[in-house]
This record gives sequence, C-alpha cells and structure tokens, in this order.
Amino acid sequence: MQLTDDWQPSASLDVLQQRAALFQTIRSFFQHRCVLEVDTPILGRFGVTDLHLENLETSLSHFPHQRFQLQTSPEYAMKRLLAAHGQSIYQLGKVFRDDEAGRFHNPEFTMLEWYRVGFTMQDLIDEVVCLLHSVLGDLIVQQSTYQALFEKHLNIDPLTISVKDLQARLMYDERIADLVERETDKDTLLQLAMALVIEPQLDKSQITIVHRFPASQAALAQLDVENPRVALRFEVYVGGIELANGYQELTDATQQQVRFEHDNRLRQQFGKSEKPADFRLIDALNSEMPECAGVALGFDRLLMLVTGVSDIRQVLPFGIACA
Repeated sequence: MQLTDDWQPSASLDVLQQRAALFQTIRSFFQHRCVLEVDTPILGRFGVTDLHLENLETSLSHFPHQRFQLQTSPEYAMKRLLAAHGQSIYQLGKVFRDDEAGRFHNPEFTMLEWYRVGFTMQDLIDEVVCLLHSVLGDLIVQQSTYQALFEKHLNIDPLTISVKDLQARLMYDERIADLVERETDKDTLLQLAMALVIEPQLDKSQITIVHRFPASQAALAQLDVENPRVALRFEVYVGGIELANGYQELTDATQQQVRFEHDNRLRQQFGKSEKPADFRLIDALNSEMPECAGVALGFDRLLMLVTGVSDIRQVLPFGIACA
C-alpha cells in the first residue's frame, strides 16, 4: 500500500451515513441494557506486553523523559474503572496498532469494547449474538470448542499434539510450509493453522463462535476450573471475518503478573524489546475487581459486513494511505 496526496475521503457518503447509523444502533443497544458508555485515554504511559501486538509511541514536550503509548485497546483503563465502580461499561473509540495495512487492517481503527459485571463467558457470548442479530439479522449461530474445530478440520488434538507432530501435519499446506518448517513455537503454529487453514473453511453465512482456547493462549482470560488445559476465551467469526475476541476476565492479580512476565520472556525469545507492565492494572485487580466478562469487537469490520464491501478502507472516512 502506498501513501497518496489525494484529498478525497476513502468512504462514500452512503457508507458514512451507514457508519453513523451503526454508531446509533450500538449506543441504543447498550442504553436499553443500562450499560454505561465511557471514554478512556488513547494515550498512556504503558503499552501491552503481548508478543503479537505493538504500540505506536510518541513523546510530549512537557514530559521529556517519558515515552507515551497509543493504546491498542482500552482494556486496562476500563478495568481500572470496573475495579473502582463495579459498573458494566462499554466504549466506542479509536485504537492504534503498529501492524500491517490491508483488506482487514488499518493502523488506526474503531473498537467497540464492553465489560459485563456478573456475566459468565456464555452470558457474554449470548449478548454478542444479540447485538449481531440486531445489526446483521437472524443469522444461524454455530458454537464450537477450539479443540473440536482442530479435530474436525485437521484431525489433531491441539491440546496434546507435540510441536514436531504439528509441524508434520501442517507441512502439506504449501502456503505455510516454509513458515512451519522454521517455526518452533507451538502457539504460533496453531495460530497459523487457525488463520490460514481452518478459518477459510468456516461457514461464511453464519455466526461462528470458537471458545475454550488452549491455556497457553489465555491472554487475560481465566482458565476453566473444570478443565485447566483451556481458557474461558472466545472468538467470533462472520462472513469470513474475525470480528471479536472475548474473555471470562482474569481477576487474580498474582496470575496477571505471572502472565505479564511470561509475555516479556516470549518477547525476548523472539527478539523483541520487553515492555514494562502496567502496574496500575495489578493494583486494580488487587482491589477486588468484580467477576465479569469482556469482549472487544472491530466496529469497522462489522460495518464491512453491513455494507457488503471487501476492503476496510471503504468504511473508513480516511484510510491510512490518505490520512
């Protein structure tokens, strides 16, 4: 993708009108459920430790010795609000990721994120489906565990397979064979298989919910007490698009600190710089954050489904190329 000096916007007037209508639909959805809209800073002192995410950085003349991070998600700040007030909240706002630009990716995009106090993972899945039905119509819903999906499409158990056997199973696919041969991290191999082998086979005419990811991919989700090999995490796919990622939220401060440290070990292993963890999130968890479930949903990708366009730039007022 090349930058352009063209002054024209990326989206048509019709799409901008549909964008405004979708904002209104979402706000009405949460207002009827008495979920409070909040807005948290998009510029903060801390970024994320996640191996697969990178913050954009900037500096402020008033704080010359402090680097500031454009947030990849409002998650940490929203959890601080949850810990302080115990109120279900949502946010519609801009987030930033130092990532690729393509059909489904723009470095600056709009995210819908919400947290429901007292909800289980399944409660939140049901609410996500209600929102999608209100926007996209009554699509069929199919739920599957991560393990069952791999057994169905690749005839392997992702929870028990060795790295060597996983490599052997994936080598047959020419699109990823070179990557598979060089890769020794099991979760990276599983993510390659999910994105390039399994996702294209999901039914594009329905809502697909994939839940109970491997514990090693828990991110900020609780582990399942009935099966600690898996995490209470889910992802949502519609029309061939990965649309949302949700958790039964981790509320254990000690475990969260362990995961931050694990992330940084992985970053070091893959040649990336370590990131200081946001100690305020740990403090918030220590203050008895309520049990809750939360989810982040790509607003622009949802609008792609509403409008039927094939490129995220067509639903953005200005894509990165003409920003």
